[in-house]
Amino acid sequence: MTDKNFMSAIDAQVAHIWMVRTFLKHSEEAAEDEELASVHRDLYDFMLALGPSLDAGDEAGYLKFAQKKFSKLRRATELYTEIQPEISGHMNFAMAKKSLQLAVASIDILLQGFAAEKKKGNG
Repeated sequence: MTDKNFMSAIDAQVAHIWMVRTFLKHSEEAAEDEELASVHRDLYDFMLALGPSLDAGDEAGYLKFAQKKFSKLRRATELYTEIQPEISGHMNFAMAKKSLQLAVASIDILLQGFAAEKKKGNG
């Protein structure tokens, strides 16, 4: 895959994260729970870091920031997975958890593939 392909594939997953973040941010529960609020802030932080590089078509910058910020994204996902049952058992919150987990797992796979390509010198 080219750097542009990696960036595009990751950005497709970021769209899912955006929707989860928007749902969580605008939930009444987020106003009442600091941990949940920190989750949607951390999701936004990941996306905010990538935005300028995406807008500029800077694949190298985008992928660099994605790698740099991924651990924070993973931690936010793990926290949401842990607290979601306490926050709400409603299907919307459960599906947001599933969607976030799937998107983050896909980004993880893509970043591992990107790192492997770079290690081989194919990028």
